[in-house]
Amino acid sequence: MANSKRTLFLKRRLRVRNKLRKVNAGRPRLTVHRSNKNISVQLIDDENGVTLAAASTLEKDLGLAGKNNVEAAAKVGAAIAERAKKAGVEEAYFDRGGFLFHGKVKALADAAREGGLKI
Repeated sequence: MANSKRTLFLKRRLRVRNKLRKVNAGRPRLTVHRSNKNISVQLIDDENGVTLAAASTLEKDLGLAGKNNVEAAAKVGAAIAERAKKAGVEEAYFDRGGFLFHGKVKALADAAREGGLKI
């Protein structure tokens, strides 16, 4: 029986997350979720189970509602870098989930790096 796309995605997401946890203990996790219409990112402290900062195209102050392109992802990446600095976080590890590090996900990560966040 063939695996569904969703099952393969979930397996890939867990594989990526578990590999990253082994080498990046103690640092917050910058996790990305990309849907067909929006992209969002969270900075999560796994030790305490707390979200330190978040950004999304759904936020009205970014003016990107309903947009899911490379430019929108770059603006969200810059916003999360700024909010991470306000939260006192200078470095994190990048959890791409089950998504490929290409296109929108890569643009978000590059913008966060340019904003001063070490990932």
